[in-house]
Amino acid sequence: MNHDQTTDTDTPMRDAGSAITSVASDIRNAAVGKFDEAVTEARSRAEGARSDVADEVGDVASALRRASEELRGGSTQERTFGMIAGSLADASDYIRDKDFGDALKSVSRVARDNPLLFLGGAALLGFAASRYAKASGDGTGTSHPPAPVDRKAQENRFVSEGNPNTQPMRGAP
Repeated sequence: MNHDQTTDTDTPMRDAGSAITSVASDIRNAAVGKFDEAVTEARSRAEGARSDVADEVGDVASALRRASEELRGGSTQERTFGMIAGSLADASDYIRDKDFGDALKSVSRVARDNPLLFLGGAALLGFAASRYAKASGDGTGTSHPPAPVDRKAQENRFVSEGNPNTQPMRGAP
């Protein structure tokens, strides 16, 4: 008996196995391609939003700096607002100038080294992101060009309204 002979079912089985391998390879290549497209799209959107976030953080820094200038010279509130404004201005520049991948590495390192600082920063970014989302959406699902914003009026309104945590309520005894 010769074992080198193939049976009638060996060839179709090999062909089916080859077809399955080919289909699996095609599926894997398509999945990798779609994943790469998704990563590229996410990076593109992140890069586009980066400038907007940096502008928003810079606007908050400007408003805080202006508020600190309105307070009494040398007061604790003035110094605190000034320090926060300076830190936010630095963060705004960092966000605007840093490569997306480098920023992710830096955030990861800070999260490992200083978890409380990371959580506080995440809360601040969440607040800024919600403000950005609220300001950029009109709730109708349609896209309209943004209305011109009077930054000076926004800063004046922020300064004139004051900090509700430090100013007495009107009409309070």
